[in-house]
Amino acid sequence: MRKAGYLVVAIFLSFVSCKKVEEKKSVSKSNEIQFAEGLEITNYNDFTVMKITKPWPEATKTFTYVCAASSNNVPDSLAKYTFIQTPVQNLVVTSTTHISSLVALNQQDKLIGFPNLNFISSSIVRKMIDEEKIMELGDQQNLNFEKTVDLQPQLIVGLSMDSETSKFNQFEKAGVPVLYNADWVETTPLGKAEWIKFFGVLFDQQKEANEYFQKIITEYDKAKKLVSQVKVKPTVLSGSIFQDVWYAPQGESWMADFIKDAQGDYVWKDTQGTGSLSLSLEAALDHGTAADVWIGPGQFTTYEELGNGNKHYKEFKAFQQKRVYSYSIKKGAGGGVVFYEDAPNRPDLVLKDLIYILHPEVLPDYEPVFIEAIR
Repeated sequence: MRKAGYLVVAIFLSFVSCKKVEEKKSVSKSNEIQFAEGLEITNYNDFTVMKITKPWPEATKTFTYVCAASSNNVPDSLAKYTFIQTPVQNLVVTSTTHISSLVALNQQDKLIGFPNLNFISSSIVRKMIDEEKIMELGDQQNLNFEKTVDLQPQLIVGLSMDSETSKFNQFEKAGVPVLYNADWVETTPLGKAEWIKFFGVLFDQQKEANEYFQKIITEYDKAKKLVSQVKVKPTVLSGSIFQDVWYAPQGESWMADFIKDAQGDYVWKDTQGTGSLSLSLEAALDHGTAADVWIGPGQFTTYEELGNGNKHYKEFKAFQQKRVYSYSIKKGAGGGVVFYEDAPNRPDLVLKDLIYILHPEVLPDYEPVFIEAIR
């Protein structure tokens, strides 16, 4: 009986010892997310868990992906989540902001399909399109199911505006995993840019993604300091009329943050929300007629177009003094607006553009990258 007792104790101790080894193996180290509110990355010894906590506004659902070179070392407790073998060898993406991230990490050669190729502005990727290395997968506003499945991508990086995800569920049923990227949901300049780390996980380039993002933070902070002591804050109007409604960024939005950091006085800075305001023309005239600068007048790129667009535009001081600036001027070869593709990934350059516009004496030799004066 005594020997049997020793055997039980030995087995127990062996189990505890193995358990400690297993626990040691699963020790995690989070990839610190500083600004993005919808992304969590946790690195373990043999795998990484990436969690999308806010895939769309007001979301109550989350998505978890387990990424590793092999699933052999992934615990059974994580088997219910989508597994992604990394580094990813090929993929389909669905937003031009994803293109910018691929180029930043020099992984554009992994792109094999995209909906509406004309929207892509990157010269590097345009060359690949001309060489027919990237397939057109557009089907109105969605991915063409048959073309995409026939292409056999390792995964699709998608986005959903709300909880209606049926357009992507069909791909998952066909064996193509869909990863939801929610960079567009972020409401701060650095929050959007931090989603470069999402792609860092997919391509086993977390170190490169972290270094890239850290440079963005450094440059952004330097730019903010340049104008931290300015005494005059020009008033800023934004938006334009579409079907009798003036749409403008809300006071807690991405663009409102940029204007604040550039030491501009946004005329609707006190409004709550992170999306768009829907205003009457009267409200726009009341708040914006005397504004010093007008940024983002829709798709208008010349004063002639702007004046013909609505006779009331000519009543604004910024129009009269030729201080209207647009982010729709620079376009790629297919007509895609460069700002929409690259600006979320380079908030430091957007901020410098705005500082140059609002306080040109601070950056006298600067050449705007995204936002330019209309002609």
